[in-house]
Amino acid sequence: MLMTHAIGPRSKQREAGTSMIEVLVAIVIVVLGLLGLAGLQAHAALADMEAFQRAQGLVLLQDMVDRLNSNRKNVTAYQTAVPLGTDTGAQDCSGLTAAVLDMCEWSNALVGAGESSGGLKVGAMIGARGCIDVVKATKPREILISVAWQGTTPTKAPVAALTCGFNSYGSETFRRLITAKVVIGCLQNDPASNLCL
Repeated sequence: MLMTHAIGPRSKQREAGTSMIEVLVAIVIVVLGLLGLAGLQAHAALADMEAFQRAQGLVLLQDMVDRLNSNRKNVTAYQTAVPLGTDTGAQDCSGLTAAVLDMCEWSNALVGAGESSGGLKVGAMIGARGCIDVVKATKPREILISVAWQGTTPTKAPVAALTCGFNSYGSETFRRLITAKVVIGCLQNDPASNLCL
């Protein structure tokens, strides 16, 4: 038996390729990815700034701890009535000695006087302040050293009992604070007053 096929219009095969809708969807996905990457870059820059300021704060805190340890007999002379640094500005430390010289140099370091750009002091944190409180003047002596500065993003506020830089940066969620408690034992006692020497 002979088979015949009906001859008619050829059925169109589906053409291969991408449609305009597919191209637009791909472009939107790429644009959203790039916008997310730009946002991530901005957050990374803020986190980098926060980390840099914290590292600077730790260096300055350790600097004053070392200064106190090298002048153990006069630790009560380091008590600050007002925060050093931004509140006092850069100072001329020539002619000063002992604790007064240490506090002047530390204040200048808090201001960032070691590095300047265009007349601005840029060598430290934003709005850096330093406080030294003699918690206990008798043996063993206890000194609380605090360094405060302004953060770039809000976080949890520091404990209100630590007052260095309190209400200096607008909202307390922008205040960054690190502290060190220095305890200085007695190497020898004064027999008359029973105080540390």
